[in-house]
Amino acid sequence: MKQSLLIDKYGRQLNYLRLSVTDRCNFRCYYCMPEEGINFAPRKELMTFDEMLLLSTTFCNLGISKIRITGGEPFVRNGIMPFLKKLSVVKGLNEITVTSNGTLSAKYQAELLQMGIRKINISLDSLSRERFEHITRRDTFDSVYAGIFKLLDNGFEVKLNCVVAENKNIQDIVPFIELTKNHSLSVRFLEEMPFNGSDGSQVQSDWDYKRIYGHIEQYYPEINRLISDANSTSVNYKISGYKGSFGIIPSFSRTFCGTCNRIRLSATGELRTCLYGPPVINLRDLLRKGASIDDLEQAILHAVSQRERDGYAAEVASKGAIHTSMSVLGG
Repeated sequence: MKQSLLIDKYGRQLNYLRLSVTDRCNFRCYYCMPEEGINFAPRKELMTFDEMLLLSTTFCNLGISKIRITGGEPFVRNGIMPFLKKLSVVKGLNEITVTSNGTLSAKYQAELLQMGIRKINISLDSLSRERFEHITRRDTFDSVYAGIFKLLDNGFEVKLNCVVAENKNIQDIVPFIELTKNHSLSVRFLEEMPFNGSDGSQVQSDWDYKRIYGHIEQYYPEINRLISDANSTSVNYKISGYKGSFGIIPSFSRTFCGTCNRIRLSATGELRTCLYGPPVINLRDLLRKGASIDDLEQAILHAVSQRERDGYAAEVASKGAIHTSMSVLGG
């Protein structure tokens, strides 16, 4: 595998870009954004797809080999499929994956397969229609749930992302694991993030990764830990005899920082070298001021070289600034 030129001062190589193509979404999940009064970025502030393609190509020239397309909800942005088609042939890019809420991705399955995009993460926080609506503020559970099995039937590799929270969906943890009994999918349980897009305030969840595992352990005596990729954010497990697997992502605890290989680019061009820290540079602005490819590469290399040791140090660098909504960060 080609060695990435994107190396921080702690020797970590970055080869994975999370690219948010929009801050808009057709859900209003309580932990991501408020129900009303959302200040979406004006259209002119969003990067064009041509700008995204140029920047993605620049990142790949520097060693990025995997790009995850995020939002908001990526498929609400007009022009996403032609962009993905162009992105799929960028030199050095080995894999494109997508994170979606599952409401719109189903109709694009054939096109995605043609492009070689076979890995889709679906954000799904409950298997109860009532709780789903309470969390997302939308009554679309039936179509999302049916779409998951359509993805599986068509050969996609599906991961379900479930944010675990008290008084929201604890009773869904075991049913999610039961879903892996007869289906070859992965469910990942996420600690609630240290910031809540509903009002920008800090949240402290009692359901950390240890408590989530302890809850699961009460129901399943035979849990087998799986060998995970060195850069995996999740600790992965499998119940004996089950087709699928489950994982736990310590989003709040941040135990994965030491091997983090990710960099993030928002739909408005903000580059973050850490999810928990402030944007370090705006590449859209550089582009629109006439920066050359060399200028862009040098700016990116410098930003990466200054990356903090972990999410806690990056949060300190924010100097108490209110965290941006997850719809902007792209997760």
